[in-house]
Amino acid sequence: MPRPIDRTSVAGKEFPATDHLQLVVLGAGPAGVAAAVEAARLGLRVMLVDEHPVASALMGIDVPWMFGERMTASVQNQPRMLERIVAARPELEQAFEVGVDVRLGVYVWAAFVTGPTSRALPCRMLALADETQSWLIGFDRLVVAAGARDLAVAFPGWDRPGVMGAQGFAAAIGLYGAFAGRRVVVLGAGVTGLRCVQQAREAGIEVAAVVDVAAAAHEEFATHGVTVHSGCAVRGVEGGAEVEGISIVPVGGGAAVTIACDTIVSALDTVPNVEMFDLLGCAMAFRPEWGGHVPVTDADGRCSVDGIYAAGDCAGIGDAEPRDPALAASSGREAARAAARDAGFAAPAPARTIRTHGGDREARRRHWLQVHAGPAAALTICRCEDVTLRDLLGVRPPRYLSYDDAKFAGRDVRTLAGDGPVNQDQVKRLTRAGMGPCQGRRCREQVQTLLAMQGNQPSGSVPMPSYRAPLRPLPLSVLSAHDESAALRANWTGWFGIAPQWLPHWEKVPENPEYWGGRIFLDAAK
Repeated sequence: MPRPIDRTSVAGKEFPATDHLQLVVLGAGPAGVAAAVEAARLGLRVMLVDEHPVASALMGIDVPWMFGERMTASVQNQPRMLERIVAARPELEQAFEVGVDVRLGVYVWAAFVTGPTSRALPCRMLALADETQSWLIGFDRLVVAAGARDLAVAFPGWDRPGVMGAQGFAAAIGLYGAFAGRRVVVLGAGVTGLRCVQQAREAGIEVAAVVDVAAAAHEEFATHGVTVHSGCAVRGVEGGAEVEGISIVPVGGGAAVTIACDTIVSALDTVPNVEMFDLLGCAMAFRPEWGGHVPVTDADGRCSVDGIYAAGDCAGIGDAEPRDPALAASSGREAARAAARDAGFAAPAPARTIRTHGGDREARRRHWLQVHAGPAAALTICRCEDVTLRDLLGVRPPRYLSYDDAKFAGRDVRTLAGDGPVNQDQVKRLTRAGMGPCQGRRCREQVQTLLAMQGNQPSGSVPMPSYRAPLRPLPLSVLSAHDESAALRANWTGWFGIAPQWLPHWEKVPENPEYWGGRIFLDAAK
């Protein structure tokens, strides 16, 4: 009997790639550049991709970091920003010298690997884009050195322009040289906050104060002569359209203090940037001592998916924060050597850099949320979709649906847990928390922690919410420039070519083979 075929499937289709690399490195920080340079020296054909300089439109929605609308207009000058990136990262010169194909201002918005549901792919592929076009490249191996992103933590007024993250602050000052503020208050008296104080001082920016709910601060703050308000919570942000000050109050009660500032830097912690690993299907684990969800790797950075390697902060943030660039570079070189050995190239033996962690970072996050979220049901948790703490824990639909609140009176996260373990993907569909244009960067960690706290469970009991392509907000104008070939469009008359989609729901679907989930042909000659 002839084998049935579906001519509307992707089987046999061609997916044209503009290039094919033996190794692609994602991220041009210390780990990524070191990986690219080492791999090129070992004989591999390498491409190094980095999304910086990021378009000002993406900065405006806090992608990839929380910039808090504290950038000068100079970020709109892409040629100038490109010069800034090269000047701020002198190690890129080595990459150019050894023949690495360096792509700056280019972001990877999707990755495709062959598997049970993608057998038609001719090879592993990455979808790249800049501000004008999108294209595909093939690759054999991939080193992900995507670094860390900001940990967003809620407090009254945190959605005001002028509130930014530690990573966004560092980039605005150093990488872009485009910080618009003059006087800052830093939230977080740990190592991340200390790094922000050091960066501000080096740039000549006044640090008005450091604030933390914890009773103890890092001992090095004293050497910088900065006023530290330990054991204090944020009561509110002063000002109209933008930040003009911050009001704080002792956690145990007492008089409020107002501190004048034009910028608030949320520097409680940073988080490993793991979106690419999840998209590729790599095994993940929740490791609070390493900053949260991290890819499962061996000692050389190999992930569970063959040919994928992790390097730098995206593999876990150790207690050397602010990270020693030499440690990150060592991690990148080890990943590159592992990739080279796996590809059949001669490479030095592993150096086995020993990393240590800084304890349970999740406890510090919980403490912050317990202080600020406990008494504030109206506190905004998801800024994109305007989801409050009450909406989240009450599992309420978006308020623009004008629902009858009485019908949801007996429903909340606890009753939802009665049907099985609560997960963020489920809650996102019910409340839209994490469904906005920032793609959950400003809320996914605190949503995880709040859900776990509500059920008196460890944060690791709440599964990591999934990532989906595109990993960056992608303008349709960028995709429109990429036209499919005639062979690829053949038989794609509709969504998957499913004939019944054109039938009214009240009509019976014919029993002809062509209506069986697509246009199925029993004779390959037809």
